[in-house]
Amino acid sequence: MSDTGPYRAQTTMPYFASPVLPAAAFTGVRSRRIVGFGLDFILVSILVAILWTVLFVATFGMSALLLPPLFPFVAFFYNGFTVSGHRMGTPGMRTMDLEIRAVDGSRVSFIAAAIHAVLLYVSWMFPPVFLVSLITGDKRCLHDIVAGVIVVRRPM
Repeated sequence: MSDTGPYRAQTTMPYFASPVLPAAAFTGVRSRRIVGFGLDFILVSILVAILWTVLFVATFGMSALLLPPLFPFVAFFYNGFTVSGHRMGTPGMRTMDLEIRAVDGSRVSFIAAAIHAVLLYVSWMFPPVFLVSLITGDKRCLHDIVAGVIVVRRPM
């Protein structure tokens, strides 16, 4: 789907504001995001385990002390490349029929997608932050607002 899809905003908006979208764009977004995140977490964990094993074996165990920060590194690039790609979502999000767009409706840049991922993982250290999605009309979490993105259902 092109950047001029049905969820593309028609006006210039402030960075933190979201476009006026049909209610169908937000139906079931919260629960789908939770399941999609779980699927992505499992997939990133599998990728990290494979990469860790390969690097551990290739260096005869010498890299064992350097490998613990591998998870955030892989998650950063995993989210950055998949969200900024042409499908606009991670495999878990795509499984749950979700996509991430910039608030103006365009495709998210790599750096914005990666920053969004970092903020998401940091948000897990402060779970009450997720309650923000209960009071925003467009179901955006605090890390979505800060990163300037919006999560919507894929148009049918």
